Parts: sequence; C-alpha cells; structure tokens
Amino acid sequence: MDLKVEILQSLTEIDEFDWNQLGEADYPFTRHEFLIALEQNHCLFEFGWQPVYFLIRDKNAVVAAIACYIKSNAYGELVFDDNWAQAYERSGQNYYPKLVSAIPYTPATGPRFLIHRNIHDSDQIKLLTSQLIKIIKQFCISHQLSGWHCLFERESTLKTHTDEQLLLRYDCQYHWTNQCFRNFDDFLSSLSSRKRKNIKKERASVSDENLTIIQKYGNDLSADEWDRVHQLYAAIFERKYGTATLTRDFFQTIGRQLKKRVMVVLALNDKQIIAASLFFISDTTLFGRLWGCDEFYNHLHFECCYYQGIEYCIKNDLQRFDPGAQGEHKISRGFLPTRTCSAHWFPDENFHQVIKQYLSQEEQIINDYCAEQHKKSPYKKTGEIG
Repeated sequence: MDLKVEILQSLTEIDEFDWNQLGEADYPFTRHEFLIALEQNHCLFEFGWQPVYFLIRDKNAVVAAIACYIKSNAYGELVFDDNWAQAYERSGQNYYPKLVSAIPYTPATGPRFLIHRNIHDSDQIKLLTSQLIKIIKQFCISHQLSGWHCLFERESTLKTHTDEQLLLRYDCQYHWTNQCFRNFDDFLSSLSSRKRKNIKKERASVSDENLTIIQKYGNDLSADEWDRVHQLYAAIFERKYGTATLTRDFFQTIGRQLKKRVMVVLALNDKQIIAASLFFISDTTLFGRLWGCDEFYNHLHFECCYYQGIEYCIKNDLQRFDPGAQGEHKISRGFLPTRTCSAHWFPDENFHQVIKQYLSQEEQIINDYCAEQHKKSPYKKTGEIG
C-alpha cells in the first residue's frame, strides 16, 4: 500500500461519496451528511468543537479516516474527565486543548475508525487503524495537546490495539435487546408479572389522555413540524440545562438528508404537537437521542422515548435499542446494563501511568455496578411462569 496522510479542517474538502465509502454505511452518525450538518449549522465552533479530520489515501483513493475535534472544554462528550483535568492542571500543565474522536453530543457506540468497505483483510484493517492512531499521537505532540480521547468506540476494535498504549475506560448504559418478539404483547409476556402490569398501566394512562401519537421519518416531516420539534427540544434545555447546541437548521438538514435514517415520534393534542422524541436508525439498532415537551402528561416521556421505540424495533426487526446515556429507571422497562468503552492516551508518561492505575480501579467498580444492576432485570427467570 502506498499510503499518504491528509489532514482536513472541514468535510467540505472531501467528496461526500468518497467519505461515505468509509466505515459502516448504515451507521448514521459518521455519515458525511450528519457530520457536515453539524459543521454548517452552527453546532460546533460555538461550543468548543474544532473539527480536524485525518485521512489516509492509497494511490489517491481514501481508504481510512477518523473524525476528531480539538476541544477547549468537556461539553457534549458524555465521558466525564473533569477530575482528570483538575489533576493535570494542579501539576502546572494545561489540560485544554485536547483532542477527541467522538460524535458531538452523541453517546452512541459505533465505529470511530472508518475503513473503506472494500477492505476486508484483518491485517490491512489493523494496519490502517494503527496508522491513524500514530498520526493522531504525532498531531497531539506537535500541537501541544494534552491527550487524545476516543469515545464510544467498540471495545472489540480498541482491544486489537493494546500495543498502542491505549487506556480503556468503561461505563454503563441501558440497552434493549430484541429476543425475536412478534409484537409488543410478546415482549410484555417475557417480563415478570409486576413489571408487565406497570408498563400496561403507564401506557393506558397516556391512552386515556386521548393524545394522538404518530411516528414519522425525517423526510416526511414538514418544515413547520421540524421547527416545532426543535422548539420543544430547545425549551427543555432552556428550562434545565442552559443552551441547546443543535440548531433548527441542523434539524431541518438531517431530516432532508438522512431521510429514513431519522425517525420522530410526535404526540399531538387536538392536532397540536405538544411533545416529540428524535431517533436515528441503523440496519440493526435504534438510537434514541432527544426529547422535548411543553405540556405535562403522566408517563408520556416513557411512551414517546421507550415504548414507541421498542414497538418500532419489533416491527422493523431491529436487534437493539440504545436510548442514550444514564437512567436506572430504564431497567424496569426492559433495558439492561451494557458496558460502553472509550480509549485514552497522554503524551505525558507520568500522567498516563497515573490514569492507568485509576482506570484499573474504576473498571472493577463499573463491573460490580453492572452486575448489581443486572440483578434488577425485569425479565422472567428461566422456567418462571406468570
């Protein structure tokens, strides 16, 4: 292979077709349409995300790439390293800027190292991934970045590169798995009696409100409907978290560009949209991302964000439902603890070793936590009736 490195500051510098030949075609968050929508609709620079894309070409053809961001803060990463930053700065060094390989504001596990889909040889894939890691490390050193953080990559990918001195960090999310359910009632029958009755009660309370709940793909929403979805999402941030990072134009763009890779659940009261949840779709997985409402109804959040998603997965034969980060309350609704993985590297060898020891202890804590949460599974035990 005649490999050449290229570093870009915008996806406008690479053809959409060439980029979309990399990675997994169905994973929505690394597609050119999604990433450039973030760039061009004021979702990045304003909040401390400066794009930098590393490409590898073989005889002018792009064969591998990774999307990275120089970060001036930790906002929107969802892998929390504030205590690391404090420790680093107590030693007299600057933790920011740092380099992050991630999907902004999106804690959804998937490929970060994007390899051309015509390359199937495992040795070639490992070589290209190693080359990307090498380029990233050199970039961090030459630009005086404190370190590199690869967030929500698959553990199986990261573990093939243990010789790269990557430090693996684990966390816990709650995901739903499709056990070949025929319909929602079939799913309910797999749960213990008490959990089954609770879900039925929650869904009935929403049904009693006489709301209309519908599912629409991204390209089926009108411009006015997308504006309303964004308004509901932004209002949640204004009430609770501060500033909404995703803009109205971003919503409009992804609906138009990603089409059936985007799905929105709308709750209507007398034809007026009063709540909405936003999902992204791969060939195997439904990803729950955002929620907004401006009228309170008991259990409407569970209906729009969880139960509608489960029904969609069953109807469309999706294997998994990843509803996003955090939330032990998801367990009783069929979502079980699932480990997530990230990788970290620091040019400062002393700090690298300190974090290595820290992560060794933290991993055991996460493993114990996941095991403890698994004991709360709502599913019937083998042989259990009722």
